[in-house]
Amino acid sequence: MPTNILMPALSPTMEKGNLARWLKKEGDKIKSGDVIAEIETDKATMEYEAVDEGTLAKIVVPEGTQDVAVNAVIAVLAGEGEDVKAAASGAAKSAPAAKPATASSIETPAARTPQDEAKKPPQFSPKSTPRPEEARSAVAKDEDQRARSNRIFSSPLARRLAKDAGLDLNRVQGSGPHGRVIARDIDDAKSGKGLRAPGAAPSGGTIAPSMSDAQIRALYEDGSYELIPHDGMRRTIAQRLTASVQTVPHFYETMDCDIGKLVAAREEINEAAPKDKDGKPAYKLSVNDFVIKALALALQRVPDANVSWTEAGMLKHKHSDVGVAVALPGGLITPIVRNAESKSLSVISNEMRDLATRARARKLKPNEYQGGTTSVSNLGMFGIKDFTAVINPPQSTILAVGAGEERAVVRNGQLAVATIMSVTLSCDHRSVDGALGAELIVAFKKLIENPVMMVV
Repeated sequence: MPTNILMPALSPTMEKGNLARWLKKEGDKIKSGDVIAEIETDKATMEYEAVDEGTLAKIVVPEGTQDVAVNAVIAVLAGEGEDVKAAASGAAKSAPAAKPATASSIETPAARTPQDEAKKPPQFSPKSTPRPEEARSAVAKDEDQRARSNRIFSSPLARRLAKDAGLDLNRVQGSGPHGRVIARDIDDAKSGKGLRAPGAAPSGGTIAPSMSDAQIRALYEDGSYELIPHDGMRRTIAQRLTASVQTVPHFYETMDCDIGKLVAAREEINEAAPKDKDGKPAYKLSVNDFVIKALALALQRVPDANVSWTEAGMLKHKHSDVGVAVALPGGLITPIVRNAESKSLSVISNEMRDLATRARARKLKPNEYQGGTTSVSNLGMFGIKDFTAVINPPQSTILAVGAGEERAVVRNGQLAVATIMSVTLSCDHRSVDGALGAELIVAFKKLIENPVMMVV
C-alpha cells in the first residue's frame, strides 16, 4: 500500500512551513534516512529525512509552495513491489493540496509558549485538508467577504453625483442608514461639508491593526508604496513580542558599568591568542562574550532570578542558558549558548560566532534557539547608549546592552575619564521582583567590572 509523506513538524511550535526544494524527483528510489527535501520554518531551513523505503511515486506539493500545513500530504511513496503508476494515480485523486500563500490569506499562528509545547516527534497521522478547487473557492469566498466588509455603501445617485463632481467616496461622511452615502451628502461635500481629511479612516472607528486593501488605499495614494507580504519569521516575531508585551508585566532596572578593565583584558587576551599555521588566531574575544559569561555567572550567584514563570509553578533552572539576539534580514533570532556558566570565554566566543553564522544562513536547529533562561540584546555596535528590550517568554529576564563610551566620572572627589557601558535589565514581575532584579544586575556589574572574577 502506498505511503503518504506528510509535512513534518520540525519544531514544537511549527504549524506551517514552506517546501523550499525537492532533493529527489519522481521515480527515484528512496532509502530510510535519505534527505528528500528542504523545509523552511519561520526561523531556519532544515533537511527532511525519509522514514520509509520505496520509490517516490508522486510529488503532491511542488517546491516553492508556502504555508503548507503540518501533516498535509506532500508526496506519495510506493513500497517495494508496488505499481508506481497506480500509486501516483491514486495520489492525484485523493491527496490534499496546500493553499498557496497570498497577502489576503496570511494568518498569524496562535500564541504558544514552550511550557505549553513539550517537545514531540514529527506527526505522521494523515490530516484532512481541502482539495485544490475547494481551496480556491474558499479563498474567493474570503476575498468576496473582505470586499463586502470594506465597501463604501452609497446610493446609485450618490455614486453618479460623486463621479461627476470628482469626489472620492472614501472621504464623504454618509448620513443615511448605517452610514450610507446619499445624494444630500454629495451636495454637502461639494461645499466642503462632511468631508474627512485626506488619509482619515472611514466612519466606524480607528484603523484596525491589520488594514484591508481598501483602508490602505484610503490612506495612501496608489503608486506611493509597495506591499511586501510578511514572511513566517516576521509574523512569528510580531505574534510573540505582542503576546509578551500584553501578558508579561515588565519592569526595568538600569546601571552604568565601568568596563575599563574589561577592555584592557580583552586586548591582552586577544594578543596572546595562539595562532594556527596560517596565522589565524584560535579565538577573538568580543565585549559581548564577556557580557554573556558575566550574566551566566550572575544567574548562578542569584539563583532565584534564574527562573521561568508557569501557571503550574516556578521553573528554577540549574544552568544558565543565555540567548543572544542576532539580527537577520527582515527579523532576528536568539541562538542559545547552553551552560554558559561553565564555559570559558574562548569557547563562548567561538560557539557564538558559529551560531551567528548559521543563524544568518537559517541553518539553526530548533533546540539551538528555543528555550533558554535569559537573553542578551546588544546594540552597542550601533552607538546606542541605552534602551529597553522585550522579554522572550518563557524567560524572565533580558539584558539590553549599550555602547561603551568615554564619560566624565567622579573618583575620590576628582573628575576622571572612564569607559562606561549602560545596561538595562528587563524583568518579568510575576517571577522576579524589584529587589531580586537589583541583586542580579549588581552581581552582573561586579563581574563585568572585574573580569578576572570570571576565570576563578
